[in-house]
Amino acid sequence: MERIYNKLVRDNIPEIITDNNETPVTRILTDEEYKKSLEEKLNEEYEEVLSSEGDERLEELADMIEVIRSLAGLENASLEDIVNLADAKRTKRGGFDKKIFLEKVIEKERLSNEE
Repeated sequence: MERIYNKLVRDNIPEIITDNNETPVTRILTDEEYKKSLEEKLNEEYEEVLSSEGDERLEELADMIEVIRSLAGLENASLEDIVNLADAKRTKRGGFDKKIFLEKVIEKERLSNEE
């Protein structure tokens, strides 16, 4: 019996499969395929975060961080670089702790100089 996955997996998964007396069939992705697969994996993890809760949600969030770490690496950056950027944005624009939901913005009327 075969189970088809056709997706990016963590580095130790082939070894885990072998230890389970199964045979993994793998290949190494090109740089372009790797980037696309990471983007697909990020979306997959996002969907899993939305459909989970409690400890399972924390596990899925950890998976998202690992994907983000790899995506950052493609930009020659680290997870720490991303966290520093997030911290700077939080300092400048705030976080989401106050649960503020912006419904609309009403523009002020401007005086016309056409008189």
